Amino acid sequence: MNPLDLLPSELGPRTFALVAGVEKYKISHHWNLRGPARDALRFARWLTGPGGVPPGHVRLLLSPLDDPDTLDWSASAGLEALRGTHRPATEANTKSVLFDELPACDGDLLVIFWAGHGYTEPRRGDLMLPSADAGPGQILHLNLDSALRWWRSSLVKREVFRYQAALVDACRVDAPREARWNFGANDYGGGATVPGRRQFRLYASREGEAARNDAERGAGRFTEELLAELGERQVHEAVSGLAETARSIHRTFLGLRARGEGWQLPQFVVDRNWDASSFLDDDVPGLAPPRAGRLDQSAWDGLGALFEGRDLPRCAYEAYLWAFKAAGCAAPARGGLPGDSLLEVAQDLDERHGGPGGMPLAVPFVRFLAEQGAAGDERWAARVRDWVRATRERLGLPALPPPPPPARKTALHVRLEAPPGGEDGFLARMWLRREATELIWESEGEPVRLDAVRDALVRHLGAVAKAWGADAEAGRLSGAVERIEFHVPYELLDLDFDQWQVPRGPGGRTRPLGVVYQVVVRCPQEREDTGAEWRGKWRWLWAQGGRHPDAVRVVADADADDGLGMELGAGAAPACVLAHTRTGARTSTVVEAVLEGGVPVALWHRAPAPTRPGRSGGAGGAGTDGFAGDLLALLAPAGEDGRATDPGALDVLALPARVRAVRLAAAVAGAGAPVGDRRQPPGGDRLVLLWDDPDDTLILRSLA
Repeated sequence: MNPLDLLPSELGPRTFALVAGVEKYKISHHWNLRGPARDALRFARWLTGPGGVPPGHVRLLLSPLDDPDTLDWSASAGLEALRGTHRPATEANTKSVLFDELPACDGDLLVIFWAGHGYTEPRRGDLMLPSADAGPGQILHLNLDSALRWWRSSLVKREVFRYQAALVDACRVDAPREARWNFGANDYGGGATVPGRRQFRLYASREGEAARNDAERGAGRFTEELLAELGERQVHEAVSGLAETARSIHRTFLGLRARGEGWQLPQFVVDRNWDASSFLDDDVPGLAPPRAGRLDQSAWDGLGALFEGRDLPRCAYEAYLWAFKAAGCAAPARGGLPGDSLLEVAQDLDERHGGPGGMPLAVPFVRFLAEQGAAGDERWAARVRDWVRATRERLGLPALPPPPPPARKTALHVRLEAPPGGEDGFLARMWLRREATELIWESEGEPVRLDAVRDALVRHLGAVAKAWGADAEAGRLSGAVERIEFHVPYELLDLDFDQWQVPRGPGGRTRPLGVVYQVVVRCPQEREDTGAEWRGKWRWLWAQGGRHPDAVRVVADADADDGLGMELGAGAAPACVLAHTRTGARTSTVVEAVLEGGVPVALWHRAPAPTRPGRSGGAGGAGTDGFAGDLLALLAPAGEDGRATDPGALDVLALPARVRAVRLAAAVAGAGAPVGDRRQPPGGDRLVLLWDDPDDTLILRSLA
């Protein structure tokens, strides 16, 4: 039966709709994005214009970034009519429309269009759509899947709304698992399921994927394609052909993915047409993404023996990403690993779509582990290589390229230690880390002043640069120094090492050390009591690729109490703390808690006029007058609207390079600018990065 024959011919006047676009969120300006309100307005224009739906049947909820009056309401008479009836996209308004107003109407078709942020609930996978009044204490939202279950039930009169369509331009990434992101639980219940009531759901992305929004044009990519497909069709024709519209949109996105211009794929959550027949895209030749091969039972038996009792290695996330690259397909947008064990990661890979060659994604993952995940256990590495070879031969798989070698970086380490007799100055030692460790200078048991340490550092940086230049001329790239790591006692953590002036260029010109190199501080003497937590957090961080949603904890003044250290050390996460504190005393409390909890990475603002504090003064931090703004705004990658994103998007492993970039921006903006010039990145020249890598340190032996 043709679907056109199933729906009433006069469907427009029998259609009711909820249309929502959320750009501005109460929780944080980092959540704001430009485009969803305009997308909602354009969809409402189609409904009330070519679609033939009376404006009085449309409930429009808008929360734009700017005043609603700045939006273009002149596109149609229907929009002009909605201009005076639209409401903010709050949770209360959404629930009132969906569960009170629309169920009381007499219609055949319900249309729900929503544009904004979207997260999936961790237990059932329900899609949660935050409302404009989502706050940090409770992220108010619409649970769309629960709402649609309610709408299929007998709580909606049986004779109305036999057809329901939900079209959603939102991400479907996992909800942040940090305790402060409290979504709560929204389940609207429902009655008995009504037979014959049809639902059609088309989402802009698959689970775990983000939906692309073009902030510059103020448009979602999915909405653009949807409206292009709907064109000037009436609701009856457009809704009858929604299955073909969905297929066409899918083809468009597959083309974008093939050309490297996009990666999201719309998903048909309910794979039935209005006549209840399947329109699965897998039935269309060449439309479905290629499926990877699957491991057989022998392969799983072998992996069970290989992975039993084996912790996630430091390279686990690199291996996970390389598996997708080696198979010729796109990796998931969400950072971090999909499980806490090697078998869980392998199982996730085995269930995913793959590239065109039919390579099971778990095979390149295991190949990478054989090369870089053995941690000196050559016997285990040989067994893993045997598994890869046997699996390839048994399943007839193509050859795999070798994984890329580990990145080689050159770092210069400076260790300072207070002399045991209490003399002025510090015992000092410097070593260079490339493929091997080379001692290049030490104070030979005699305390020296910090300016002598700086002079020695400048000399040896010059010597290394000359050696690197000679090697480069001869075609041997041994590597220039990228990072300088200061191993210091607690009392010196807040010293402005990154502001030490070093020669740069002709004419005796100097530049801050932290502008020319990555500069971090370390505190080895405070790690002896928390070594297990310290090493465990570091390895977990690397195994998760540095971008797990729980990796970063933002600590404010209210969190800085005596129990913070025990709280931070209770689990593998967090592995990085951003001290968003406004006073030196609070910053000191946070830094002490970081060391007590074994957290390897922390970042805070140094006071504007640094001094050398004693233990009682703490690590120091910006005073109230010198507080330098939101660390996350400085560090997190910008979203498509140019604003910083949430902590889960912060790449912790890239922090040394990112902090250097912020310091450089502050130096460039501040050159010749008056103090307090607002163009200067706030606090970029006062960042202190604690970076304690247990895999790159010397035995904690006194220099005395």
